[in-house]
Amino acid sequence: MHRAVDLGVNFFDTADVYGDGRSERLIARLKKERGDEIHVATKAGRRLPAQTAAGYSRANLTAFIDRSLQNLGTDRLELLQLHCPPTEVYYLPEVFGILDDLVSAGKLLYYGVSVEKVEEALMAIEYPNVMTVQIVFNMFRHRPTELFFPEAKRRRVGILARVPLASGLLTGKLRRETRFDAADHRQFNRHGEAFDRGETFSGVDYDSGLAAVEQLRPLVPLGATLSQLALRWILMFDAVSCVIPGAKDPQQVEDNANAAALPPLTDEQMAAVRRIYDERMRSQVHCRW
Repeated sequence: MHRAVDLGVNFFDTADVYGDGRSERLIARLKKERGDEIHVATKAGRRLPAQTAAGYSRANLTAFIDRSLQNLGTDRLELLQLHCPPTEVYYLPEVFGILDDLVSAGKLLYYGVSVEKVEEALMAIEYPNVMTVQIVFNMFRHRPTELFFPEAKRRRVGILARVPLASGLLTGKLRRETRFDAADHRQFNRHGEAFDRGETFSGVDYDSGLAAVEQLRPLVPLGATLSQLALRWILMFDAVSCVIPGAKDPQQVEDNANAAALPPLTDEQMAAVRRIYDERMRSQVHCRW
């Protein structure tokens, strides 16, 4: 995280369930050690024992937010996002009224949502105080560009592009023989056994994803990586406010940050990505998310 700040990163996305609060506490430590202007977005809702709309009550949301305030060592959250709640929640104005009240109470500065589906994103931005939407968007998931991006841009809603590397597929480092730990969602959730399938490899079939990666490799500029190309592709869409790739070590942080320095993709590169999506991915993901 220190290396990220060194390279100009000033936005960190986390959640109360990441490490059961450890991620929030580490970011609080980073802010204390650096003193830089670091913006933090966290999420709430996944601490519920079961994902039901009834769980998004005033008492539960307040308790989750109070815990995050403590973990982050602050008296106000800069950006709180509902953490992929059930679709029904987006049809409950009272839930967003609770968030408005928490803003008025000074516990939140802004709020937004993290969604699974384009339909949820479009419903969320009907609420005037939803400031951001976090959505899966990458070379294997194009649908957000068709309706949601223009509408979010028109309403001046920020977009956080998550799962930008399709759970590692778009790094180009995975192979058919790659094995994942039993606790890794890439092993246990390939078909949506534990949570939404779209969270794992962006919902695409693993072998299809590997084949698409081989088609993408020739598009990588000299001296760059496939990961960097994938991140730079996302930045070609001006509706996107921020891309949030993960990193496990300083080298990965550097690789991610350097993606922003790549030149814009050419019309030919953009068309090639679209063609690969249409041929291999569209039928798998386009109508689902």
